[in-house]
Amino acid sequence: MSHAALDRAVLHAKQFLADLDTSAVAATSSRDELLARFDIALNSAGMPAEQVIDELAASAAGGLLGNSGGRFFAWVIGGVLPSARAAEWLTATWDQNAAIYATSPAAAVAEEVAGKWLLDVLRLPQNASFAFTTGCQMAHFTALVAARDQLMRSRGWDVNRQGLAGSPPIRVIGSSIRHVSVDRALRFLGIGADQIRGLPADARGSITTDALRAALEEADGAPCIVSLNAADLNAGAFDAFRDLIPLAHAHQAWVHVDGAFGLFARSSPRFNQPTEDMDLADSWATDCHKWLNVPQDCGFAAIRHRDAHRRAMTIHDSYFVTEESARDQIDWSPEWSRRARGFSVYAALRQLGREGLAQLIERNCDQCDALVRGLAALPGVLVVVPAQLNQGLVRFTDSRPEATEQDHDARTDAVIGTINRSGEAFVGGVNWNGQRVMRISVVNWKTTDSDIGRAIDAVARAMALCETASG
Repeated sequence: MSHAALDRAVLHAKQFLADLDTSAVAATSSRDELLARFDIALNSAGMPAEQVIDELAASAAGGLLGNSGGRFFAWVIGGVLPSARAAEWLTATWDQNAAIYATSPAAAVAEEVAGKWLLDVLRLPQNASFAFTTGCQMAHFTALVAARDQLMRSRGWDVNRQGLAGSPPIRVIGSSIRHVSVDRALRFLGIGADQIRGLPADARGSITTDALRAALEEADGAPCIVSLNAADLNAGAFDAFRDLIPLAHAHQAWVHVDGAFGLFARSSPRFNQPTEDMDLADSWATDCHKWLNVPQDCGFAAIRHRDAHRRAMTIHDSYFVTEESARDQIDWSPEWSRRARGFSVYAALRQLGREGLAQLIERNCDQCDALVRGLAALPGVLVVVPAQLNQGLVRFTDSRPEATEQDHDARTDAVIGTINRSGEAFVGGVNWNGQRVMRISVVNWKTTDSDIGRAIDAVARAMALCETASG
């Protein structure tokens, strides 16, 4: 068997990685240019696999972001550790169906151990059940479908058998700054937007106990889910778990924690304080492809109530082959046929170890702080939210005396666009409390102090260009 296509793929992959430190972080090819390369007539006859790979790489040129490199700060998108990347290549080559133990014993056992290790390093209950999913979106779904089962069952309703028609409505209480993926998961579960109550956050970014108590009392004994933040997407804010979780439990509510990236702060002695008592919740969701730096398509859900989780997910058919003592992934995950996510997580955790994971978290947080402080020293930069964990928000002001808030918004977007076009860094904008701001996220193992310095210089140049253009 020829391995020419694999050899060509390795060459292109190595070249892409070698160029990360020098190439533009933003895409440099337009949509029209990419369409012109990709949207060709499908050939009638076949062609050599290695030629397909060469042409695929050529067509993609300029259309790939450099988020695997150290100068990407726009969204919470991690890089990929060398061990995790190599394990992912093996995963694709092995081509295992990680549905049940029988379809790939190695995949099932690797996932079982990787999940156990994650519970350990995240300091979650060791008897919790877990699932590997496509991402935090489906981790929310997995956790909340268990919540639905538990809450309905406590009211004498078997949702798996009876469905939702005629069932007691589930109320959901969360922060007004919760991530929209929580709402989307609830939509998948048939819990309508009318049942969601968003509470304002205080100056720390947390729901107050008084607000939560009032909302729980207003729910008047209805089945209720309380969704809390472990680092919101923009400001890295944590809800006050120590106060809020016992209050929610006193009202028989299920507490779910959105820890898409903030859950990994629990692995760091320096940054775990905001996460204290988070382990008292009922379910947790995170993304391994964020701060663990494994390839995309790897979320993780953990659920305290194993029986509710398994009831909500398990399925069986006569053609299944069951191994008595083995863990069948399909009992815990929403998918059927799927890739084996456990291999890359297993590899990443082994490469880092406990200390390495903590050092990665701490290094990125320090780098975020250095980047925000470096920008704060530039004239015309307003720090809106100082670095919290690995997130920070800044705003670029228009220097004209008559400048309005709208002018400052426009200047912020102009600077962001100029930075990205420079190729030196990639950043993103977001609306925050009625203002347009630049969000800074540092979540990549490859980010160096030199990358932080390059980003600050790129911002300074972009601000100068925008000032000249408006002058």
